[in-house]
Amino acid sequence: MIGRLRGILVSRQPPSLLVEVAGVGYEVEAPMSTIYDLPGTGAEVTLLIHHAVKEDSVALYGFLRENERALFRSLLKVSGIGAKIALSVLSGVSTDHFARLVHAGDVVALTKIPGIGKKTAERIVVELRDRVDGLSTAGGVSLPGAAAPLDAAGEATVALQQLGYKPAEVSRLVQKVAVDGDSAEAIIRKALRAALGG
Repeated sequence: MIGRLRGILVSRQPPSLLVEVAGVGYEVEAPMSTIYDLPGTGAEVTLLIHHAVKEDSVALYGFLRENERALFRSLLKVSGIGAKIALSVLSGVSTDHFARLVHAGDVVALTKIPGIGKKTAERIVVELRDRVDGLSTAGGVSLPGAAAPLDAAGEATVALQQLGYKPAEVSRLVQKVAVDGDSAEAIIRKALRAALGG
């Protein structure tokens, strides 16, 4: 299995790259998060590779960062998600933002990623919550309250889940009561009142 390629970037036509290693050109598909950070053609690149072998095809997927490859592999384990949608996820959001969405149970935000419907988003939240925790120690996914601060609605969402509310219920409550300019505390108070029918 191919785990890494180091060679000359011959061409890039997103999502495809052509990397020449010792005279052999490898076609590699990559998310936009990797493509944005690549040097110009003719420069040397090193890509971490996910080597996918199926009955009728062999494909290489390339990443500049280990946490992106790890998230890609985790996404492939979710029922209904193939490589195309996994690349779309990584192209649409950073790994730390994705981790925050999963922890917050933000199904609505996840469905804004092309190819992800409501049921798939719900499966992602259920199946990846623990795996996203693992990614943070494997190189770079920030969890809520770590590197990037959450907005007031995000803080309220995390707090309400810690109180035992289910992600889908929390998402519904926060959307219902949150108003621009509210503090996290104000959103939590209003959400709790709404949850209790007040």
